[in-house]
Amino acid sequence: MLFNSFDFAIFLPVVFLLYWFVFKHSLRLQNALIVVASYVFYGWWDWRFLSLILFSTLVDFLVGKQLGKEAKDNKRRLWLWLSVVVNLGFLGFFKYFNFFLENFQAAFSFFGFEIGGRALSIVLPVGISFYTFQTMSYTIDVYRRRMEPTKDFIAFAAFVSFFPQLVAGPIERATHLLPQFYRSRKFNYALAVNGCRQILWGFFKKLVIADNCAEFANQIFNNSEAYGGSTLFLGALFFTFQIYGDFSGYSDIAIGTSRLFGFDLMKNFAFPYFSRDIAEFWRRWHISLSTWFRDYVYIPLGGSRGNRWKQIRNVFIIFIVSGFWHGANWTFILWGALNALYFLPLLLLNLNRYNLEVVAQKSVLPSLKELAQIGITFVLTVLAWVAFRAETISHAGQIYAAIFNLSFFSIPAFDSLKGEMVVLIMISFMIGMEWIYRKRNFALDNIHEQLIGAFRWAVYCLIFLLIVFFRQMEGNIEFIYFQF
Repeated sequence: MLFNSFDFAIFLPVVFLLYWFVFKHSLRLQNALIVVASYVFYGWWDWRFLSLILFSTLVDFLVGKQLGKEAKDNKRRLWLWLSVVVNLGFLGFFKYFNFFLENFQAAFSFFGFEIGGRALSIVLPVGISFYTFQTMSYTIDVYRRRMEPTKDFIAFAAFVSFFPQLVAGPIERATHLLPQFYRSRKFNYALAVNGCRQILWGFFKKLVIADNCAEFANQIFNNSEAYGGSTLFLGALFFTFQIYGDFSGYSDIAIGTSRLFGFDLMKNFAFPYFSRDIAEFWRRWHISLSTWFRDYVYIPLGGSRGNRWKQIRNVFIIFIVSGFWHGANWTFILWGALNALYFLPLLLLNLNRYNLEVVAQKSVLPSLKELAQIGITFVLTVLAWVAFRAETISHAGQIYAAIFNLSFFSIPAFDSLKGEMVVLIMISFMIGMEWIYRKRNFALDNIHEQLIGAFRWAVYCLIFLLIVFFRQMEGNIEFIYFQF
């Protein structure tokens, strides 16, 4: 079920009313309702894949119980590996089987050997990368004795399948979200209102920014051979805001929806395009995934400890694995490698923890130095997104070759000048709003503290009208990260 669908517009109020008016006196029934609602929400797409979520839930629940009983380290490791193998086994099969088969065959063909085997027609379950990592965080943290194993299967099933963030995050840690299912919840009007503000802003970013940018980005990338460097860079710029509006918009809707039910999800985006270097960008972009890889992969590898070669190795591992997590294509690996190269000078010069505070912390506008840093970081990010969006490595190479030649200085070929200018104006509006609220969790966060009622409602109405008038009319467009 899509957030931006009529089905969800009916589903959410029904679940909300049942949750707060029918089952409000029973925590266990509220949790059970969340499980049922989450399975309906996911099964709306394809009910057959509910078995994967249920099986993963059962495995990790039972592994957690065994880890709680077992004292011997070697046996605890066996139980942990059972969870890791099962979860990554499912993920590897559905997401990477054909990729490895095709590249295995290509490698042997290069040396003159033909290896048999046919690619399978595998349907990638929506959100499998997200809920797999979420449930793995539970077993890893129980193994590390950072939390006690749960005895409440309903609460655990609700944690794994919680519908607001089930298919595209944030990827919640068990230490943060699971305990919230143990505590009784009372409706908080102020929290719910702020959640509605975040939902409204999330829909603006998805329906106005992302979906309209997608129209132009797809046109340019799908016909890249017909355009010069300036137009291709413009296409990359549209995709840069498409993926941000789409993914951070989903996170805003998910976090806001969770607040309606009394839950607090982690912040997943912190205005990343205002970053002054790539290290800061990765502290602000898809925070739940970045911190997951940091805590469960990067630090166990040694992190920034050890000699320089180990530090460089760890940086490339973490970025390439992060890229590969996004999809079974060499373009994602290239995207990860580019970000590793961007990050490397900061690591070698010990500048990777330099920009920790919000930009222009004590002023309205950035300094010239900060503006230059933001500009350079943004351009590097746009160029990296080319690899992410390209269909193949050669496609990415063709686009880069066109951008880095004299055609970059030509006038972009606007296929719909009026349409593209309107989208650029909408992007500017989004940037302005997010700059104003850059010290908060999202644009519109606690807007009542700055604006009196009439002006506040004028802003709400403006955003709502922009959504109504500028949303794409040819059906509901899926969120980009559903494919990951």
